[in-house]
Amino acid sequence: MLYTFIVSFILIMVGELADKSQLLALVLATRYKAGHVLLGIFIATFAVHFVSTGFGMLAGGLIPEGVLPWVSGLLFLFFGAWTLRGDTVEDEDTEPRRGARFGPVLAVAVAFFFAELGDKTQIMTITIAADPGGALLDILKGSGAAVQGSLAAIGISSTGELSQGARFWGVTLGSTFGMVLADALAIGVGHLLGKRLPERLLTRISGFAFIGFGILTIVAPYLSR
Repeated sequence: MLYTFIVSFILIMVGELADKSQLLALVLATRYKAGHVLLGIFIATFAVHFVSTGFGMLAGGLIPEGVLPWVSGLLFLFFGAWTLRGDTVEDEDTEPRRGARFGPVLAVAVAFFFAELGDKTQIMTITIAADPGGALLDILKGSGAAVQGSLAAIGISSTGELSQGARFWGVTLGSTFGMVLADALAIGVGHLLGKRLPERLLTRISGFAFIGFGILTIVAPYLSR
């Protein structure tokens, strides 16, 4: 579980850099308390990613094993290009909608829930759940005693396999906490810098990271042979 948690946590956190959801968190933090915003984000993200992870695991089981790394890798290349293009927050995205009358936490949760539907991070969660870097893990397992010891330290033996339950909760919780942390950093840095974030730098870091992971995902099955 910890392996999928770490993979999901890192990829979603990187993917959230300068993403529309992160920009939305920054805008909502100007209307509500930061704690209310983060709690609302957690509720909405957990709900969306809970369903997305289950769908991704189901979809991954239907794709042939040899084809899955290509599908995942090409999707991450697409995520990289999508990220480099950049996102903007429209006025309607910041509307608290019907949840506003029930308090700031629910208002943020409702706004984030609708903003996250069909967003890049939701599709990324589905992709990670379908193939959480299995071929990359095979390479790490064969990389020597030092790496074997590190994997054992996080609960993965050289012959161990990730159970369906471990993958599900690892991806769900990792993607949720990764998104919440990225948004918390955005809110904190935004307040310090007067709402001015180096968006172009963040999009480049995120975009090229996904392109690199996409390439690794495609070539990893051939390197592990």
